[in-house]
Amino acid sequence: MSNNTVGSSGPAPGKIRGPGRPPKRTCTWCAESKTPLKYVLPTENGKKEFCSETCLSEFRQAYSKGACLHCDNVIRGNAPSSSKNFCSTYCLNKYQKKNEKRTSSPQSGNGANGTENHANNNSTGSFYDIYQAFDWNEYMKDTNSVAASQECFKQAPMPPVNDFKVGMKLEALDPRNLTSTCIATVVGVLGPRLRLRLDGSDNKNDFWRLVDAGDIHPIGHCERNDGMLQPPLGFRMNASSWPMFLLKTLNGAEMAPAKVFQPEPPTPKSNVFVVGQKLEAVDKKNPQLICCATVGAVKNDQIHVTFDGWRGAFDYWCRYDSRDIFPVGWCARAGHPLQPPGQKSATTPSRFKLRPSGMPNPALPEGGSTGAGNSNASVTPTPVATVCLRIRSSCTGGSSSLPTSVLGTGPSGAAEALVKELLSVHPDPQRLTRAILTASSSYSNITNVQVSSGNKNYSVKVPSELTIDELKNWLKAVTSGVGSCIGMIEIDTGEAAGRPCTLCGESTSNNNVITSGVKRPNNEESAASSVNGSGECSSGKLARVSPERPEPASSTTGAPPPPSPATPPADWSVEDVIGFIAAADPALAAHADLFRKHEIDGKALLLLNSDMMMKYMGLKLGPALKICNLVSKIKNRRHYST
Repeated sequence: MSNNTVGSSGPAPGKIRGPGRPPKRTCTWCAESKTPLKYVLPTENGKKEFCSETCLSEFRQAYSKGACLHCDNVIRGNAPSSSKNFCSTYCLNKYQKKNEKRTSSPQSGNGANGTENHANNNSTGSFYDIYQAFDWNEYMKDTNSVAASQECFKQAPMPPVNDFKVGMKLEALDPRNLTSTCIATVVGVLGPRLRLRLDGSDNKNDFWRLVDAGDIHPIGHCERNDGMLQPPLGFRMNASSWPMFLLKTLNGAEMAPAKVFQPEPPTPKSNVFVVGQKLEAVDKKNPQLICCATVGAVKNDQIHVTFDGWRGAFDYWCRYDSRDIFPVGWCARAGHPLQPPGQKSATTPSRFKLRPSGMPNPALPEGGSTGAGNSNASVTPTPVATVCLRIRSSCTGGSSSLPTSVLGTGPSGAAEALVKELLSVHPDPQRLTRAILTASSSYSNITNVQVSSGNKNYSVKVPSELTIDELKNWLKAVTSGVGSCIGMIEIDTGEAAGRPCTLCGESTSNNNVITSGVKRPNNEESAASSVNGSGECSSGKLARVSPERPEPASSTTGAPPPPSPATPPADWSVEDVIGFIAAADPALAAHADLFRKHEIDGKALLLLNSDMMMKYMGLKLGPALKICNLVSKIKNRRHYST
């Protein structure tokens, strides 16, 4: 609001530019303006935006060594020799002038502020908006809303002091396997919050905890309570190497002292939230961010958190005593950045700063529609690619009545088109609807699809905002739910045509085989029926769908071929192991990624037992017993010499 006042004055030198096109946002590290700024790093003075993970990582390393006192940018090699606290001589002079004016004339702050805001545009560091503290009182007055009282939250009235340091070790529950206590390292500190990384895991599963959380403890707490430290889910080494890994990890490490752990606040007696109350809530998809939110609904001990100014697809349900929700003003008291509300209308002026349009949740996801909350509404959205699903009718559970392919706009459109096609030809629609309902139950964004089959109408729930990876998992869940081969339906990435199904040994094309007592029509008949029916995936006219992120060549829908019987099991690679278990039991192919994640090669396979697979790999009892049976057969067969 102060920027608008300054900008409305005459075009005097040193003032912020007047009305007109605003300056393009650039990457804080490389100053690139053409690439969307999808990565955000909250700091004590606000947030910084980056075009790539590389830029963010480089900035974070440099920022940890020191930041400019004036513009808060990193101090590079061109810093003035007279002072190591400024990124340039320009910032040094501006900082000195600002302090002189404050000392001599505390009342004359308008001109100084205007010059200060303009200084960032000429400094050697990249330009970005200085973070302004969000005014909750003004916002609630404008929206005619009230804040939820402190008694509603499981949070201390005053945010706890954070004395943790980066690199300290502690004990924490694995957020993906709450029965395991693991060793964690502090890799980031922000206000009263800690960014933790489980030792033995990668950097893709970092999580955040408050310093007064009840599931973090000093090293030794688990042993004192007759527990045992466990490797994290996704441990990158063989499970048998965990004791030695633990010993090396703790040897000479800096342990977090008991005094830095704060007591957990008491739990409210009941859920006293009221619909419409304001609060501050963690963004589940970007947990380093805390955003303005509203209580959208209350049900028993659950509340529905809705983010102000952003699409409802990213809202979530949580318990009333969740540690991810905070009373109004908590961020300001804790020194933690607060993300302001989004702008619901691009034409309506807003005094509150907008979140960058490229940021995922609760802003728009990549590849989604732009919507009204996008501050970059003038940019034409990228058209959603057509997704083609290939259907292998000759796979287990297939039928000649199935179409060879199904087309849809985007992953969700392809899922809806597939449901309509399958329900119209499936011999047991009720079983299919149950399988679809089960597969869709884990997704929060659901749409109802109405389908007529015979004399009956079916209403089926299908996920509405799927990514390519989620569509793959959903297809596997549907096909396995009806007892079919999980390779029967797959996404066409340009290489699927004619590729044999490694789970059944069948191919998409040239399959003139007998399935369910009906002869499969030849290629010409299939092509004709697909033109009249669901449409064939033609090359050249269809945008091929590739995974959203690079994947290794081994991470395909089908499993690799089994190893040669002449190869000793101890010499099998991870892919050989996956091929062996998939050939022995196609249902076990669904756990291929788990074997890759834990790097289960031939030697590790021979050491597996049911307890190890259930406790460390997260397998259920049924698959674990099947794999144990396969291991026993390997050891008992002569030609599988070890």
